[in-house]
Amino acid sequence: MEAKELDLVGKVELRIALTASDAKLESILNTYLPPVLLKLASNHVSVRNKVIAICQHVNTRIKAPNIILPVAALLKQYKENANPLIRHFDILYIQQGLPRLSVSERLKLFPTLVSGIHKNFEESARHTSSLFNMLLKLTNSMDLPPRGSAEDLTLRNTLGFDENTEDACFIASWIGKLILYSPNSSSKRLPGLTTEECKFLQLYDKTDTWLPAIAGGMNLVDTKVAAVRFLASGAFSDTERFLPALFAAADPNSRLSDIGDDMMKRAVSAVSLEDDLVLVQLFRSYLGTRGTDGSLPARVNLQVRLLALLCKSKRATSYTSENTQIVQEGLTSTPQAHVISSRVADQGLEALKLRTQIFAYVNWLARMSDAASIDSVAPNLVSHLRDYIEGQGWPACHGQTSGQRNELPSLRSLAYECIGVLARSSAEKLILDEDLHLLRWLFDSLAADSVGKEVTLGIEQALSSVLGAFGGNLSPEIAESLERLLLHNMQRQLGTDEGAGFAIVRSTRFTAVRYANRCLPFQNVTARWINILALGKGANERKEILEEARKGLDPYWHQILNPIKPEFRGGETLERLGYQLPRLMDLLELLFGKGSVWNSMRPPNSALPMANAYGIAVTFCCNILYSECLSHAQLPINDDWDRHLSTLMRNDEKSRKTVRDRLHAMAEEAGAYSAPETLLRAAFNGTVAADSSNAISCSASLLQLCSLSADTSLRGIVPSITLLRDSILSSDKTVREASSHVFGILGSHSDCPPKELRNILKDFDEICKGWRQAVGYNYLQIHGAMLATAYYRSRRAFRIQMTELADQATKVEGSVELHLEILNDAQDKTLLDAATVCVNELSISGIISTRSLASKHDAANLTESLAKSARKGNENAVKALGSIGMQSAEDVGEGTTFRKILDAMFELHEVREPTVQFTVGEALSCAAVGWESKAMIAVLDVDTPSPTTPPRSVTLPWILTRTLENCNTTKPALRQASAIWLLCLVEFCSHLPTVQGRLRECQVAFKGFLADRDSLNQETASRGLSLVYERGDSELKNDLVRDLVSSFTGSSVNMSGTISAETQLFEPGALPTGDGSISTYKDIMSLAAEVGNPSLVYKFMSLAANNAIWSSRAAFGRFGLSNILSDSSVDGYLAQNPKLYPALFRYRFDPNTNVRNSMNEIWTALVREPTATIDQHFDSIMGDLLKNILGKEWRQRQACCAAIADLVQSRPAVKYEKYIGEIWTLTFKVCDDIKDSVRTAAMALARVLVGVLTRGLEAGESSTQSTGAMLEHVLPFLLSPSGLESPAQDVQSFSLSAILQIIKKSDKAVLRPFVPNLVGRLVLLLSSLEPEGIEYIRLRAEQYGVTGQQIDDARLSGVRGSPMLEAIERCLDFLDEVSMQKLRKILEDAITTGLGLPTRVGGSRVLVSLSTRHNFIFKPHANHFLRLARKQVLDRNETISASYSAACGYLARLASDEGIFEVVGYCRKLYLASDDERHRVVAGEIVLALSKYATDRFNALATDILPFVFLAKQDSYEPAKIPFQDTWNESAGGSRTVLLYMQEIIQLAMQYLDSPRWALKHTAAFTVAEAINSTGGEISDVIAQIIWPALDKAVDGKTWEGKEKILQAFITFVRADNTITRNEIKKARIQTIILRESKRKNAAYCQHALRCLSEYVELRDSIHLATEVYEIAAPIIEELLVGPEAMDYDMQTGDLPSKTMYEHHYLNLSTQMSRALGLTMKTLSENGSRNVHNAIYEAEKSLFQKLEKTLKGQHLPEVVEMVLVEYVRTLCKSMDQVEQTRIKAAEAAITLASLSGSSQYVQTALIDWISSAKTDERSVQVQQSLDLVRGAITDVWVLPKPDALLQAGEDGPIASFCTPPNEEFNELRRPHTMVWAWAEASGRQQMAPNNRLASFLDLIRLELGNDRHGHIQRCFKIVSEPKYITYLSPLDETWVTLS
Repeated sequence: MEAKELDLVGKVELRIALTASDAKLESILNTYLPPVLLKLASNHVSVRNKVIAICQHVNTRIKAPNIILPVAALLKQYKENANPLIRHFDILYIQQGLPRLSVSERLKLFPTLVSGIHKNFEESARHTSSLFNMLLKLTNSMDLPPRGSAEDLTLRNTLGFDENTEDACFIASWIGKLILYSPNSSSKRLPGLTTEECKFLQLYDKTDTWLPAIAGGMNLVDTKVAAVRFLASGAFSDTERFLPALFAAADPNSRLSDIGDDMMKRAVSAVSLEDDLVLVQLFRSYLGTRGTDGSLPARVNLQVRLLALLCKSKRATSYTSENTQIVQEGLTSTPQAHVISSRVADQGLEALKLRTQIFAYVNWLARMSDAASIDSVAPNLVSHLRDYIEGQGWPACHGQTSGQRNELPSLRSLAYECIGVLARSSAEKLILDEDLHLLRWLFDSLAADSVGKEVTLGIEQALSSVLGAFGGNLSPEIAESLERLLLHNMQRQLGTDEGAGFAIVRSTRFTAVRYANRCLPFQNVTARWINILALGKGANERKEILEEARKGLDPYWHQILNPIKPEFRGGETLERLGYQLPRLMDLLELLFGKGSVWNSMRPPNSALPMANAYGIAVTFCCNILYSECLSHAQLPINDDWDRHLSTLMRNDEKSRKTVRDRLHAMAEEAGAYSAPETLLRAAFNGTVAADSSNAISCSASLLQLCSLSADTSLRGIVPSITLLRDSILSSDKTVREASSHVFGILGSHSDCPPKELRNILKDFDEICKGWRQAVGYNYLQIHGAMLATAYYRSRRAFRIQMTELADQATKVEGSVELHLEILNDAQDKTLLDAATVCVNELSISGIISTRSLASKHDAANLTESLAKSARKGNENAVKALGSIGMQSAEDVGEGTTFRKILDAMFELHEVREPTVQFTVGEALSCAAVGWESKAMIAVLDVDTPSPTTPPRSVTLPWILTRTLENCNTTKPALRQASAIWLLCLVEFCSHLPTVQGRLRECQVAFKGFLADRDSLNQETASRGLSLVYERGDSELKNDLVRDLVSSFTGSSVNMSGTISAETQLFEPGALPTGDGSISTYKDIMSLAAEVGNPSLVYKFMSLAANNAIWSSRAAFGRFGLSNILSDSSVDGYLAQNPKLYPALFRYRFDPNTNVRNSMNEIWTALVREPTATIDQHFDSIMGDLLKNILGKEWRQRQACCAAIADLVQSRPAVKYEKYIGEIWTLTFKVCDDIKDSVRTAAMALARVLVGVLTRGLEAGESSTQSTGAMLEHVLPFLLSPSGLESPAQDVQSFSLSAILQIIKKSDKAVLRPFVPNLVGRLVLLLSSLEPEGIEYIRLRAEQYGVTGQQIDDARLSGVRGSPMLEAIERCLDFLDEVSMQKLRKILEDAITTGLGLPTRVGGSRVLVSLSTRHNFIFKPHANHFLRLARKQVLDRNETISASYSAACGYLARLASDEGIFEVVGYCRKLYLASDDERHRVVAGEIVLALSKYATDRFNALATDILPFVFLAKQDSYEPAKIPFQDTWNESAGGSRTVLLYMQEIIQLAMQYLDSPRWALKHTAAFTVAEAINSTGGEISDVIAQIIWPALDKAVDGKTWEGKEKILQAFITFVRADNTITRNEIKKARIQTIILRESKRKNAAYCQHALRCLSEYVELRDSIHLATEVYEIAAPIIEELLVGPEAMDYDMQTGDLPSKTMYEHHYLNLSTQMSRALGLTMKTLSENGSRNVHNAIYEAEKSLFQKLEKTLKGQHLPEVVEMVLVEYVRTLCKSMDQVEQTRIKAAEAAITLASLSGSSQYVQTALIDWISSAKTDERSVQVQQSLDLVRGAITDVWVLPKPDALLQAGEDGPIASFCTPPNEEFNELRRPHTMVWAWAEASGRQQMAPNNRLASFLDLIRLELGNDRHGHIQRCFKIVSEPKYITYLSPLDETWVTLS
């Protein structure tokens, strides 16, 4: 068997060996190579070796690239055989043969290549790496079908990925790893890739894999792009491409990220972020894997994206260790020791983005983690966050860089916020420790962190988050710790250092108060003390602190801020809500107890600390006291809790009795130290304190407490009664009245000190007696004294026995006389008011009565006086009349005193003030029944039994009868007053049988007022009817209802006062119903009949209770009008009559405030469960609203709009889904209503509907069938003239906001059908939304001090930031291929027909967005829109033109090569064929956009574009030049690029050198010049041949501005062209051109031509041109010398004469020198111009240098020598010039000195000149220059041979040698001579003996001693030992040591 196999293999080998041609070899290999390789699987070693030998032979034969190998067969064989050896050789030949196949043949292998690749990897990773490498190479050649096309959809099936999904997953996974791959020589691991994965992609350390310059190497970036494009095709599912797409989207290369972003939009929705497998991949990508071969953490960009995805996964929160690691590595500066981390730098934008995202992720963890997960991770996270903050410096930051200072506030703020949310989520572990450590740290941070306002907001947000942790019941320890913490923060002072190492920079009082209100229960007295402390600063405190503190003292607001039951809306009791009030005794002990800040036992009249809060504290304690006393009554908690308590204490008999009894009991239980006693002392102290700021509130509280307290409780403050004197005499009326009242109560107390009382009363009497002489403030004192005296007398009368009343009256007779005298005679209103009050109080107590009055002031006179005052509106006088009447004997007969009093009160109907009439009503009730009237409830304010009055039996019936009679009068004033009096009689006396028996008459009387047009009469009647209904028994109620019904429905009138059915009660429309409005009583009864219960009429009559008069008058607050509708008799009405629900619901939204409020009260009282009721009757309510929304009355339409808005907002969409279309339609109709308020309501409804729609879209309800219909209604309306195009600004704003919301919240499937039209309309509407005045301002820009371009720039900025453009971008994200096709035509129309800059620019922005973000679907249309954009760039507006130029650049990314060629051709045409300069600018902008935004495409076509760019950037028109110049700078690599495109550039320039357009011709010439300059002075022969014809043509012709650049380039070319010396014709032509140009007469051009001539002469290095040059230059100089003024004339480009002299002098290096120098000297002598002299000396310096080089040590020619001597003599004149000129002359002399070594005459002339010049020279710099000239002469002094020096004796010869004949040169010559001699001697190794060396050293020392100027010292250094001489070599100026 072995032999047979060897024989077969041998035959194949022979065939291969005998092939003579490559074609034959290729044929044999195609047949035999795969089978031979199969023999590698033989069991015989010899066979395998033979096959390997054949392979080696084949390898040597197939190196020719034209031999095609059987790659397909080998690949198939590889897939079918698992033998490693076979596979190895298969791979080798596949790799060799694949590049030799055509592209089509390679792509045919692709399905085979990818088939089973996942299995191949499991078998051999090394072999599979080669397969994957080949796959990547094939992707570069693939022409992928358009996405979404039929070919794209079938691609997955074609590749077999449908059946082999693991292959697709494998390829997608490795493409993702390829995206992450970025080779790094310093590390074998990379971010996201393990060592093994890096080896796989590198073909296992094949270093040239990614080197494109090496054969077989690939470009990494291009390969990535091709692979990602393949990944984006239909071959892969969204799930498979998810992770690679994420990697691509995060890549910094836009070519990858653009595709990645597009894939992510589709892939993210296909992957569940709650899948553990996905999450593990995300975490692994972010953190990397541990170990030396593991992967590094991802790069920052990718980490940011990964965190953004993790922030959408709830499941991710359960990965506690990974989450902790993310935070730790992201925030700490030092990575953990066991983790190799590619950590973020502390600075930079990337760090800012990552840390911002980390904080967002921490926030997500805190909100979404379950309790167990957050408890396990939160402590560590908070620790890392605190370390991050404290690492920056806490509370003050350390020094930061500018970048860190910019980033620090935002990141630090986010860190604080994250700590807050974490602490709230894991409160038990982080916050609720006994020391409250973290909370204390946050408070300290708020107080001391000084970074900035942004950080402060973050800390406050953190503290707000932590608030939620204290929601439950706190343990006593934690509560106590929290109290201490809050009190501490309330007491912190700014700027102080509390010993903690930091200063307080910010107040924490607001946060402390907020915590006290939110975290501590209402019963916590410390919390309430904190509230009071916050109020202590008064107006000096911040408003928000004061407001928060007041809320803390109000139980209603406390429940609102801390609701136990979410449905709390007020009106419920504390017990039902689960709250408790503070314990009164604890509160009093803290505030007013011993040791407290307001100790009630302190001296009463001393100043109070924190006085601003004292009155509030007293009032609060009083309210708590009353609440405790009324705890059994379960008082409701409303927003007017304190006012309600005060009202109860004044007007509610039962409540007053309850509180009084409780206070008596408390006094008996606790004695003198009871709560009432303490509170009384506190209130008393506040009233009499030195600081009067609390007197008003404290005196009111004190009065109320005294009126309710037992006498035993008053004993503590009675002895201090004299302290009330100042308050009684106060300038404040309220304080005077309250203090006088209190004085009456305390002064009448049995324990009142008699002596002090008598003294103060006597004092008051004395004050009162001086009333006639009083002025100013005296009136106020008399007022107080009178009141105090009266209150004392009356309360004293209450306390004594009635048997002593007569005696008491006698005692006070003097005071009464005084009061009555003042009442009769005083003119001052203050005294009159005091007198009437005194009479009233004394009359109530019985001191003044009709029988006790003296003859001087009898009852008639008193009655007349009071009636007179009452008629002026004095309510106290009215009360006094009632009080006197109450004490009068009952006799209503004509002429009696009592009758006169009653008549006087009835006559007050003429007073047209309703409040006075209410007082009259109270007075009548008091006169009628005395103390039995409810109006007397609060009058008895001392602890004594109720007094008695004369008996009454007929007065009440008489008054009631008369009042009822007056109700029927025709006098308007009397009718109105009678209605009010009757209302008061029913209110105060209805408990008496007399009134009860006549309620029916009262009802009839009230009905009579309902017909009045006066609103007050109607309201009074309505209130009266309700009172009658409430006070009657059930039988009476039924009778009243039946009577009322019969009065409207019966044919006969059987009730007196009945009005007709047509009597109009209200204005039309005031009370609208379904079919109209209620205006008559017939309408009211019809509505009642519809409901089915006529008694409901009484409830509707209570609408009048909403008038302001009832709420503004405190006396009627006790009527309880708001409780009418809670009557149990109305229960069940609506359940039995559902027809009223729609109407009642609609009335709740009536435009009339009274109607709306009343209907809401009715609805609240009658509908116990609104939600359930509305749900039950939803269809009927909605039907009624839709029916009436187009009704005739505007109120009805407006109410329907508001009602529908409320209805749809509170119901799920499914409830009203069937009505939505009709709602939209009707809403749009009403939006055009004639009534403005209706239109406003309709717009509000439209906003609600849009909000409902957007919320539905956001919540995923877009799948309902109604969504499409809704959008079909909404979008056209919003885009219509009634929407965005509306002239009304609010409508425009609403429409824009609505569109943005819809677009933002819509799903792509819902919005996609509308996208094309929506985009087109939005683009067109961009201009419509621009303010109309903008265009006007632009046209008149100069008038406003701006340019039109500045305004256009501002408009452009506005468009770019426009929310409409944002909406357009969002719409574009929803495009697919089908909708893109529809958009094409619409967008084209919008661009071509749109008007206005915003629309035009907006169109360009849409094109840019489509090109960059939606390139896949937009690519087929790119060429079309590129042509369209081309047409727009010629717009007259520069901003529009620039926008479309930029759009062309972006469009070029996707356009075909032909499309780009068209654009470039268009630009060339614009530039080269147009005479308009603007067209050249436009062409430049387009080309610049191409290079900037389509760089790859531009570079690919650079050969066709860059030559044109190079030409155009030479344009002399600056605006046209700049864009081309920028293009060249961005796209060209440098000057070498010009060489690359030299031929194309020159050819293009040659075309236009003969152009008739001068600008273009000059540009072409400049192009040639710049091309030459760009060569860098190195021009090859080939380049020279290309350039020369164009250069010759460019320099030809007459002179023009700028031609000097061409001439200079010409010289550059001549200098660099090596062919000139070999081409005589060219040389002659060049010389002709140079001489021709030098003879030009243009003054500006001449100087440049002469310079070029001089350079050319220098290059020639010949003297043959001297004559021509002299003939050119000499006339110019002679001409200039004729007019000396021309010598100083400077052209724009330089100094013409000076340059002429310079060039003339410099080019003479021949025998013409004498002529040249002669002309020069003539110029120096005849012209004194500084510029000319400087130029001459500079040129002579160069001349002498050149002459020295030319002579090369030869002796000067005699003629030249003589000229030079004459020249030196002219130097003397230079010493008269300025310093700069003298320096220039000396520099020229230095070069001449170097030249003078061969001429003793020149040296002598120079020495003489130096001696003369230095004598008078003052400039140090010029003297130094002259020394250098002298030194230069010395350096060339003729020296003797060195041998003579060595043979000389010690003294004479050396000394004589070193002393030259000319003593002036002694110092300079001597050291140099010695140096030369020594150097020459040592150089010949002829060293002097030691004695001679020592002698020489001695000589040098001697010379050093005589060295005056340091010349010898500069040349010699003598070392300490006399064996060394260090000298300065004159050859190279270095120090040399000889020994």
